[in-house]
Amino acid sequence: MIEIEIDGKKLEVASGATIIEAADDAGIYIPRFCYHKKLSVAANCRMCLVEVEKAPKPMPACATPVTHGMKVLTKSEKALQAQRDIMEFLLINHPLDCPICDQGGECELQDVSMGYGRGDSCFDERKRAVSSPDLGPLIETEMTRCIQCTRCVRFGEEIAGQRELGVINRGEKEAISTYIKTVVSSEVSGNVIDICPVGALTNKPFLYQARAWEMKEYPTISPHDCVGTNMFVHTRNEIEVPQCKVLRAVPRENEAVNETWMSDRDRFSVDSLYHEDRVYKPMVKRKNKWLEATWEALLPEISDKLRQLCQADPNKLGVIMSPSCTTEEYYLMQKIARRLGSSNIDHRLRCQDFSDEAFLPVFPALGIKIAELEQSDAVLLVGSNVRHEQPLLALRLVKACNEGAIVMAVNPVDYDYNFPVSEKMLTPGFLLVNALAEVAKAVSEFSHQALSTEAEKVCAQLKQSDEAKCIAKQLLAAKNGFVLLGAEAMQHPDAAQLKNWVREIAGLTGCRFGATTNGANAAGAWLAGAVPHRGAAAATLQSSGLNLQQMLSKKLPAYILFNCDPEEDSAYPALAKAALDNAQCVICINTFMSQSLKHSANYILPCTPYTENQGTYVNVEGMMQRFKSSSVPFGDSRPGWKILRVLGNFLEFDGFGYNSNEEVTEELTTLMATMVKPEYRSVSFKPLANLTDDLYRLAYWPMYSNDPLVRRSAALQKTQDLVDPNVHTVAINQTLANQLSVKAGEKVSVTQAEQSQNFIVSVDDRLANNTVRLPFGIIETTGFGMAASKIELGRVEG
Repeated sequence: MIEIEIDGKKLEVASGATIIEAADDAGIYIPRFCYHKKLSVAANCRMCLVEVEKAPKPMPACATPVTHGMKVLTKSEKALQAQRDIMEFLLINHPLDCPICDQGGECELQDVSMGYGRGDSCFDERKRAVSSPDLGPLIETEMTRCIQCTRCVRFGEEIAGQRELGVINRGEKEAISTYIKTVVSSEVSGNVIDICPVGALTNKPFLYQARAWEMKEYPTISPHDCVGTNMFVHTRNEIEVPQCKVLRAVPRENEAVNETWMSDRDRFSVDSLYHEDRVYKPMVKRKNKWLEATWEALLPEISDKLRQLCQADPNKLGVIMSPSCTTEEYYLMQKIARRLGSSNIDHRLRCQDFSDEAFLPVFPALGIKIAELEQSDAVLLVGSNVRHEQPLLALRLVKACNEGAIVMAVNPVDYDYNFPVSEKMLTPGFLLVNALAEVAKAVSEFSHQALSTEAEKVCAQLKQSDEAKCIAKQLLAAKNGFVLLGAEAMQHPDAAQLKNWVREIAGLTGCRFGATTNGANAAGAWLAGAVPHRGAAAATLQSSGLNLQQMLSKKLPAYILFNCDPEEDSAYPALAKAALDNAQCVICINTFMSQSLKHSANYILPCTPYTENQGTYVNVEGMMQRFKSSSVPFGDSRPGWKILRVLGNFLEFDGFGYNSNEEVTEELTTLMATMVKPEYRSVSFKPLANLTDDLYRLAYWPMYSNDPLVRRSAALQKTQDLVDPNVHTVAINQTLANQLSVKAGEKVSVTQAEQSQNFIVSVDDRLANNTVRLPFGIIETTGFGMAASKIELGRVEG
């Protein structure tokens, strides 16, 4: 620590800190535009000029390191005059757009010009005008307002890992633009809106909807991925009604979770909250026609049906829940199901391997704190397109790589990551286990340590590729290595075997390991008991219920669906369609009604989206985060936990007299306080697969088709179609295309799970051999096929 003085105030600051950092820590304001605490120092706006004793001229506070005994004046006449002069220069070409600019009222340039600007200008020549590039459906540009602070450029290079914007030309012609005319494709591109200090980059879907002073700000948690991004939603009251409409979302700082960033999925999906598919009133199907009803009429009817059904045979009921419900909704739903006598409840919509569920820990977790990911010096990604699955975790890996970390990947697709990947093993999905076994065997040989007896026996005859050997060496050399299982690994038909081999690798290398999960609250679902083999707080059950795949295969007479559409959201679309169409009673507690649900459901109970709900999410680190509603419910919709509370009362169950959501949380946390944590064990090793000519479908949900909310976001769907125009096609590599004698743009017949359908072909050489990428979550594949399983392709003539 060294001693300095700022405006007569003596401070102790860390060696190497800059003047502006020391001033910020001390609460001393220095104006700035180009400086941002998360970005490198550019020092090109010069707004932060301050007087430093014995310095010949004002110094930029953002780029001047402190020295022992330094005396700084931020409000001396010399400093203020320099700041006023810079302000005048910056305003020379800035247009007088404030009355129509979306940034008005929350603009850094407005604020600083009020404090340091002149009432008139010496400049009497014409202002320059700059053309504005079209960056796509998400970001509106008005580059004449730009002051060339380069925050957006540095964000792309240093944080997003994708250089999409840059400075072109020099002097008066200098401008921020894309080098080639193209849309911005980064999944975190919206953050440039927040860091732009003027109105040059603004939120396009929000354009001209409201002024900053018209809106209220409410803290909430993102419902789209397992990171649990902290954010604010901004609302405006509707005229003469109590509801507040959410108009936009912005990040809320939390260094432990999302720092100051958020993904585009979190930011722009708010436009789907009031989609035409949203249900506002309870509905019942009578004689194949949907009729509006009241809560008072439907809840007694539904409770009577459930009671009669379960009195005859409780196993006739299956409960399927979204992995993004609140912890309280999971807890109340499993409480109702088990009081009815059924443990057939599951939230694992995309899981295809349930063989190790009894041996897993309390909940699937990252295994380290989110912030610790950036401290890793070697990371192995297994079955993970982390950039699209968990964009905020990918930003941590970008930071790690900026500090010299090495990232390696074992995948069925050569993904375009936003960080450098030093070693890649490209393998068909059905051979993913073999690839990890190769790495494990190489680690064993290089380290002269033995694998477990069972593992040694399984891979005795296995030959290691050069890529496997390189990965093994890097993991052994790492001081802080980490192995991350992504969505494709966790949804793999042999996910338990992948975990086995990862544990072997971690045991020999000293690396830590963990996994990402689907949805926002898979951890909360496990803790609350929304799994068939454990009760709340990991309680042991006398008998296990049916998992999702079993529930759908057995075609139960009745299902309760909670905020999900299994034909679009699950790994078993064909099974789901057959099961729901065959069921006698399907009760949907949903925010939206899709065409498939209209066909199969008997009752629709409208529950509110997260912005009109309250509760907790538990992120992949195990952090429980509470959020509250930003508006009273629209229409006759109700928060899910309240629907379940009243349903429990109509069923005449004790213990449903909750007065608040917090009481539900408290009941669960009391159980968790005495929870006995299960021991994490491996299942038996299976023989490795042999290479065959069979084709396998890749379990793949596009980033903007991942859940019911993002699927209904107009802005995100436009972006998806522009960034990935082949999202509605079946993709194969050129080798397979040659074997089938097809070209891109032609049609092929796709057969899977006894269904056949024609799709347009696209050719993508990033795919491994024998791999077919056909996405889920899109209209064309609703109710079709099954994830990560055999698939057949045939050329369509004519």
